Amino acid sequence: MNTGENTQALRGILDLTRLISVSLLGLHGYYYGYQAFLGWQLTHPITDRLLRHIAQTGLFDTLATSKLLALGFLALSLLGVQGRKDERYSVTAAALWMGVGLVLYATSPWVFVTAWPTPTLVSTYLGLTGGGYLLLLRGGSQVSRIIQKHWQGEPFNHANETFPQEQRRLPNAYALHFPTDFMYRGKRHRGWINVINPFRGLMVLGMPGAGKSYFVIRHVIQQHLAKGFAMFIYDFKYDDLTRIAYYHYRQQRSCLSFYVLNFDDLSRSHRCNPVAATYLLTLQDADESAETLLLSLNRDWIQRKDFFVSSSFSLLAALLWFLRLYQDGRYCTLPHAIELLHMDYDRLFSVLQRDEDLRKRVSPFVSAYLNNAMEQVEGQLASVKISLAKLVSPTMYYLLSGNDFDLNLNDPARPKIICMGNNPLRSAANGAIVSLYVNRLLKLCNQKGRHPASLVFDEFPTIYLHEMDKTLATARSNQIAVTLALQDLSQLRKDYGKDPADVLFNLTSNVIAGQVTGETARQLSERIGKIVQDRRSYSVNRTDTSFSHAQHLDYALPVSRIATLSSGEFVGLVGDEPGCEIPRKAFHARIRNDHAALAREEKQFTDVPIVRTLGADTLDQTVKRIREEVITLVGDCLDEMQRDPRLQHLLVQKKR
Repeated sequence: MNTGENTQALRGILDLTRLISVSLLGLHGYYYGYQAFLGWQLTHPITDRLLRHIAQTGLFDTLATSKLLALGFLALSLLGVQGRKDERYSVTAAALWMGVGLVLYATSPWVFVTAWPTPTLVSTYLGLTGGGYLLLLRGGSQVSRIIQKHWQGEPFNHANETFPQEQRRLPNAYALHFPTDFMYRGKRHRGWINVINPFRGLMVLGMPGAGKSYFVIRHVIQQHLAKGFAMFIYDFKYDDLTRIAYYHYRQQRSCLSFYVLNFDDLSRSHRCNPVAATYLLTLQDADESAETLLLSLNRDWIQRKDFFVSSSFSLLAALLWFLRLYQDGRYCTLPHAIELLHMDYDRLFSVLQRDEDLRKRVSPFVSAYLNNAMEQVEGQLASVKISLAKLVSPTMYYLLSGNDFDLNLNDPARPKIICMGNNPLRSAANGAIVSLYVNRLLKLCNQKGRHPASLVFDEFPTIYLHEMDKTLATARSNQIAVTLALQDLSQLRKDYGKDPADVLFNLTSNVIAGQVTGETARQLSERIGKIVQDRRSYSVNRTDTSFSHAQHLDYALPVSRIATLSSGEFVGLVGDEPGCEIPRKAFHARIRNDHAALAREEKQFTDVPIVRTLGADTLDQTVKRIREEVITLVGDCLDEMQRDPRLQHLLVQKKR
């Protein structure tokens, strides 16, 4: 028992044992060096008589017997030593002292084979033996002062932050599968990320270089095309994803049609009118298109919808609806709306009042104009003009005024693959047009009874999609698989606003995230949750070292861990569905890519084919034609109103 009396008694026993060891060694030296002690006159009859009695026991029959016995008592005395712990002492130093001491202690008898004089021989022997004994004593006493660690700790706690993950591949008709390697209990295991139901939404997060496209998005494209999905791809860094899609489209030889729309190489781009008459069935459709376009061009308007912003929406919607109604939508394109907007006020407001549905829409503009509230009128129209001026270019006019394909992506009779490119150098204007396309495409494809479709958005915050949360909420029942790729949640909040960004993040059931930091990493850490982890500690006092081992709940992946992921290393959660439950939804693994196979695949990539060859003046002729058509359109409308007595009073003519 560790009581004071027992500790004192143990100390006395150890002191006695060490005294016996020293006494035996002293008698050994006196016995074998007696001739030298005699010459030094250090003998005495009493010690001589005592030594003779001890010698009769056989203790000194051999040189090694008494030395080994002394060494044994020394070892016994050291076993119970409890020295004060100190980090300065180490096993290496103690072993060195004891090793040198043992060598001196064991090899000291070699001096007896020399021809040295007796006093020199005995002095050398006693010095070597005594020195070795003291070194053994020093090294042995240090052993009890060494702080012993019973485990080899690692500074970042990585081994403790591992957990079991799904190792089964769970196939179904629509699932996405990513092979992985993960660590658990110090061993590497093979596993799978099973996105069983991609219709519940997939968000791919990661900083530049985290491997979003190489490890995740390219496999989404490949696997969905292999399953026969219709597909829309927003290729922000055109044509990285388009080349992948075109390669697999040719490999599958499916019944899908392949279309490309990009703003740089017009000879390889199809044309499409996002506000064609077939898409604008009601005035509300025109409102939605106007709002999507203007909010994409002016992201700061998302947070503030004041009088001038609302007026801009209303005016652009009125222009689109007027063109939709005129001659059954023959001139219903965005370039025609832009040119119409720049007509003088008398002519513009007159033709807009021609239709009964639009009179109430434009009446505030007309009243302000006729009452000389020109600052108000100029402010209302300038908001629209300045915004749409970013789109005035021959390229935009050319692409937006033709119709090589429609946006009915997942028409069961004619499913399509549509790739829309962008250019990071001109992402603002291009992204606004893409937003307009996608907004209309979502309305058409997010319906029941359609062909399964996959929508892949690279760098999603660079476009603005009106009410994207409703698409995610209803996509599952309509078999629409939405994949949103972005760098960080803060990027989405900046462009969409905090609340809409949080809604989009929380609505996606499947999340695959590479290296992210800040608030995004914190939300991921909380979403993945906590696991039971071991906690070990030790404390050092004067006489002992104590260890403790406990278990506690802590985050499986702390923020710092997510912020230091390597390229190709991902964390996240997947959803499941009835009949295919996944008990281990969380993962932290490295996605396994066959780099050699992918490199061979990339060598077979080809450019998309040329759609048409453009003449040197094709773009200029297109712009000229549109402007002439608008002038003719306005002139015809005004002539008709002047001839019709029922419309004459609607002609606006401000008194000069």
